[in-house]
Amino acid sequence: MIVVASENGKVGIQAAVDILRDGGSALDAVEAATRIVESNTDDHTVGVGGYPNILGEVELDASIMEGTTRRAGAVGALKGYAHPISIARQILEVLPQHLMLVGDGAARFAHEHDFEAIDLLTPPAEAAWRRQMSRFAASTPDHLALGSNISLTEMTRLATDPDKTAGTVNFLALDGDGRIASAVSTSGWAFKYPGRLGDSPLIGAGNYCDDRFGACACTGLGEWAIRAGVARSVIGSMEHGLSLGEACRRAMADLLSIPVPAGIDAVMSLVAIDRQGNHAGYSTGPVKYVWQTTEMSTFELAMRTVVGEI
Repeated sequence: MIVVASENGKVGIQAAVDILRDGGSALDAVEAATRIVESNTDDHTVGVGGYPNILGEVELDASIMEGTTRRAGAVGALKGYAHPISIARQILEVLPQHLMLVGDGAARFAHEHDFEAIDLLTPPAEAAWRRQMSRFAASTPDHLALGSNISLTEMTRLATDPDKTAGTVNFLALDGDGRIASAVSTSGWAFKYPGRLGDSPLIGAGNYCDDRFGACACTGLGEWAIRAGVARSVIGSMEHGLSLGEACRRAMADLLSIPVPAGIDAVMSLVAIDRQGNHAGYSTGPVKYVWQTTEMSTFELAMRTVVGEI
């Protein structure tokens, strides 16, 4: 039994491992671990404290998948709720005719199922947004309202992510019954255009798992991962007989063949496991990931394999 996560998942990985030790499911493990990261206000890429969009509103995306039947749930551009991963899990469980809800519909669903509504914008995240807005003449939410005549397109193009990264949290787990699950959660690109979705809520792009082969999840420039279908690409390659490492290298090579617009920080990282519990991390840069088996007292950090240049 094993849990693998992006480096920012280290605050939640022990909770996932404890669930597996107690005989719990991989699905429960990845949800519980992701919730902890979503509550970490020091992480400005996920959940409460995530950097807002260009209007100063925090919009959250998440997806969760179980590999036995390949059921999944996802939310996108969700405002006002701290745990999009649990709302995605609820969609998986109670709304089988749907896989993804976005925007107002996702928020309505969360309200109907008694999730607590909160203000996601913390003072540090708001301060970072206001510093960006000080570059423009219009610097208040009222001036930038969607109904106003100010174009957000150019402002979004010029605004920059303060951490120079597009962060996300990934969790993959293999439980004692051989079940695999994966979870991804993010606040998305800082100061993005309202309603923008990256790869995190898109099954096959930023998240995919299948008990027969393994699981993969992505962090980085979501638009890049969407165009390459990275997560499903890794699993598909293992389905056709490639090893975990070969599958990851092939997916990254395909990704690197896709051009990225000038001025965009083209970063992509993935974590993956196979059905035997072997794990791997690959990236376009020197990025770490964390992993822990149920026999280990704490997690270990590992460097991802760096591949290619664009």
